[in-house]
This record gives sequence, C-alpha cells and structure tokens, in this order.
Amino acid sequence: MIVTRRKKNTYPHTKTSDIAHTERNRRVFAGLDIIRKRWNQHGKSGLGGVLFTFAIAWLGYELARIPGLDRVGQMACAILLAVVYRQLFGYPEVLRSGIVFSSQRLLRIAIVLYGLKLNMGLVLSEGLGLLVKDALVIAFAIIATLGLAKWFKADRNLSLLLGIGTGICGAAAVAALAPIVRAEEEDTAAAVGMIALLGTVFSVGYALLFPLLPLSSLQYGMWAGLSLHEVAHVALAGAAAGTDGLAAALLAKLGRVFLLLPVCLVFIVLMKKKDRKSAAAPSDHNRTALAFPWFLVGFLLMSLLGSYVLGPVVPVPDGLFEGIGTLTTWMLTAAMVGLGLNVNLKDLRSRALRPLLVMLIVSTLLSFLTLGMIL
Repeated sequence: MIVTRRKKNTYPHTKTSDIAHTERNRRVFAGLDIIRKRWNQHGKSGLGGVLFTFAIAWLGYELARIPGLDRVGQMACAILLAVVYRQLFGYPEVLRSGIVFSSQRLLRIAIVLYGLKLNMGLVLSEGLGLLVKDALVIAFAIIATLGLAKWFKADRNLSLLLGIGTGICGAAAVAALAPIVRAEEEDTAAAVGMIALLGTVFSVGYALLFPLLPLSSLQYGMWAGLSLHEVAHVALAGAAAGTDGLAAALLAKLGRVFLLLPVCLVFIVLMKKKDRKSAAAPSDHNRTALAFPWFLVGFLLMSLLGSYVLGPVVPVPDGLFEGIGTLTTWMLTAAMVGLGLNVNLKDLRSRALRPLLVMLIVSTLLSFLTLGMIL
C-alpha cells in the first residue's frame, strides 16, 4: 500500500501527459490519413487529369506537324482530338478534377501570360487612328454576328462567342470573355475550334489573293491584321507580304488585342446590368452571380511589365519572351483540350451549323469593310 501511494504521488501527472501525448499523435495521424485519402480520391486524379490534357495537347502538336494540318495549328488539332476522344470513349470521370483544373485555372494563367505578347508602347505610338479602326472592327464583328444570329435563328450564346473571337483575337478572347458571359464549356470549345478552322481558310485565301490585289505590302499587312481572327492567322497571311507586311499585320492585330480588356469591362457592366434587371428571378440566379475576372488584371499587369519594365529597365535573357510564349501556347492548348472533352457532338450538331454560317458571312463582310479602310 505504501509503495503504491509513493508511485502515485511521485509521478502525479504521468498518466495525464501520456494520454495528451497519445491524443496529439492520434490527431496528427488522423489528419495525415485524411490527406492520404483525399490524395487518393482527388490528388492522383487531379495530377492525372492535368497530364492527360497535356498528353492530348502533345498529340495535337504532333498532328499539326503533318503537311496541310500545320496551317490549322496545334490548338485546333488538339481540340479535334479531345472531341473525338469524348465521342468514342466518353468523358474520363476518374480524371475530372485535373481536367477541370486545366480548363479553368490553367486557362486563366495562360491569359495572364498572354499579356506579355502585347507591346503597349508600340500600339500607342501609332496613335488614336489605329485604335479607332480596331474598335470599329470589334464593334462590327460582335453586332453583326448577333444581328445575323437573330435573323438566322442561330444559337445566341455560341454566336456571341464567335463574334467576340472574330472581332478581337480568336481563342484568347473567347477564353477571356466566356466566364464573363457565362458561356457553357462545350460552346467555348466549339467556338475556338470553328474560329481556328475558318481563320485558317481565310488566312490561306489572303495569301493567295495578295499578288492579285492592288495593295502595297504595308496595306496588305494592315488589311490582314485588321480582319483576320487569330494572331497566328495574321502571321500566316502577313508573311506573304515579306518583313514589312508582316510587321504591319502584327501591329494592327496588337491594337485589337490591346482592346481586349476594355471589351471585357464593357461586358462586365452589361452583365451586371442584366443581373440587376433579373434580381427578382428565382434563387438559382445567385448561384451564377458574376465574379470579377481578376485574371484580366493579371493580363494588364503583364502587358505593362512586358512593355515598359522587362527589357527597357530590367535586362532579360535572350529568348525569355519566346520561351514564355511557348509555355503560354501549351497551357492554352491543354486548357482547350479540357474544354473539348466537354463537347457532345450529338447535342452540338443541331446548334453549330447556323452560327458557323453566320461567322462565315461576318468574316467575309469584315474583309470587305477593312479593305475599304486601308484603300
């Protein structure tokens, strides 16, 4: 009895400390187990999904190296492969979290980095005249597309994305405006694919027409830059006019890229106004409330950084901008793969033909309009 009491009195807190220590260990291991389970559920599928989108992007890159398809480009080929995969094998649900990460997060990062392609100083040095022409092009493309879509009874949301991509800068513009106008992912992917296809046809047509037109190299370059869809399309067509023509084409196109942010802000205001008018709608409206697209602020900051800091103030290694441009292209392609995997051709087939016809008409009219601007 005496020995027992001495042990109890000598180590009065031992049992409590052991219990607390054991409890802490249990909580730590329980937390680690939760992390492990979540990794098994989401982490592996997340990483696998991202790698899956890049794998299809790489296949698109390889496909685009085939003569003929090289004019279509990596992005369009990758989207085509993603759409075909979805029709043959269905959506890979086990990889959903990673695919969504690519189609949303990587897409926004790519748009931010895309800002480095915009040289604000170069655009502003050309004065107000160039920006006015670019603004007219954008306004005409969007308004004419929506007007013809209503006339042809084409799908309005898909047509709006096509008008945005035609007027500004193709896939990047569609990707930037899609969350603002609350576009469906399959509409976004379809719009990017159609713009890539039709833009390629137009750019090749421009190059073939150049020798037959009474235009100087600079005039032809401005025409291509003011009217064609993607930067890649402008470069493809502008190259036919030599170095001077290509420089003029890219400059005119940069003016349209410069106006991407103002156009986004205009649509934000319009969507906010629309939301206020429908404030009395059912509660599902609150679930789709418009959030400010902060990635556009990143786009602006990157544009300022690339135009006035990197190079003019801070020396940068040779090839840095080219390397970042390549990374941006790969990220944007992987994001478009994620969007392409959401395309169900059975549902889209009945809605896509009329918007494509509308885009063809608008693109043709835009070519004539811009030709008149530079003559």
